[in-house]
Amino acid sequence: MQKLLQGLAHLSGLKDRQVMDLALVKLIGQSELWRFDAVRLLRAVGPANDQHWVRLGQWDNQHSAPERDEFWFDVSALPRLEDFVHREAAIVTESVIRTGAGPFTTIFPIDTQASVCSVLEVESAEAVSATSEALIDSVLHLFENLQGLLDYGERDTLTELLNRKTFDTAFLRAAQTQGEDRSLGRPERRSSPTQGSYWLAVIDIDHFKHVNDNFGHLIGDEVLLLLARLMRASFRFHDQLYRFGGEEFVVLMRCASHDDALGALERFRRQVEQHAFPQIGHIAVSIGFAPLRADDTPSGAFDRADKAVYYAKSHGRNQICSFTTLVACGELIEQADDLQDVDFF
Repeated sequence: MQKLLQGLAHLSGLKDRQVMDLALVKLIGQSELWRFDAVRLLRAVGPANDQHWVRLGQWDNQHSAPERDEFWFDVSALPRLEDFVHREAAIVTESVIRTGAGPFTTIFPIDTQASVCSVLEVESAEAVSATSEALIDSVLHLFENLQGLLDYGERDTLTELLNRKTFDTAFLRAAQTQGEDRSLGRPERRSSPTQGSYWLAVIDIDHFKHVNDNFGHLIGDEVLLLLARLMRASFRFHDQLYRFGGEEFVVLMRCASHDDALGALERFRRQVEQHAFPQIGHIAVSIGFAPLRADDTPSGAFDRADKAVYYAKSHGRNQICSFTTLVACGELIEQADDLQDVDFF
């Protein structure tokens, strides 16, 4: 029990979601209170009619260190939700599901972000006792509460997108990953849908002041909320979506090429243009984007994308502009301070 309490104390001090996920499966897997052959933390991702399972963390008795699925992949290649009926049942019923007659599988639903979309699945040679189930359930409740605290500190109150104070950590992790790919001699690896370069996009609502002035700030807030929902529906689950304040949003994503990044942003721009917003009708967005570079800084990448979105807004709005293309065409001149390391906030 002391080892479990020590593990919970360690878990409660973590601030990184990925590290927390891995720590949870390791804590459950290596507890002396029970014997499990494998522990998996899984999440259902994708649109409601085509969801798949991603491993947020997995531990088994053959490996001391937990592992997880790489996030930058084609979701359609993952196991389908409907092919694992017991996991799906745990989500739908929000109750523990027990299956098997030796080995046994026990599946615990995890309630995070106001909805049940994750499960903890354990495999064991013997059935999990009621006492152990109750203890694991308590650990998962603590995990849910810790996730909720992270949401409270990391998410914008109105839209529930990530807020700007979480941006630096995600950016530096992306830059490090991209730098490691290039150092290994695989700068793009375009043949694999799971690889590519990172891109930063800045999204700005056109004439948003007109919305607030003519319809009021409550309607303006509704527009921001609905736009955030369109972002979640349009971009992939692993794309990092932020509200930076006011009508400005940011997307940090990984795509195989410049054209793929442009295509993803264009799909979102059309969805916004075609969406009927209550009372105000239709709105549009201007978007600027730029690639992350080796030894890049958050301020440098943001500034390049911001210059592109400013160009888009000053040349007709409701369009997407690439910083790289604008520089190549001579429409923008890249200055030396674009690469300098300056404070972002």
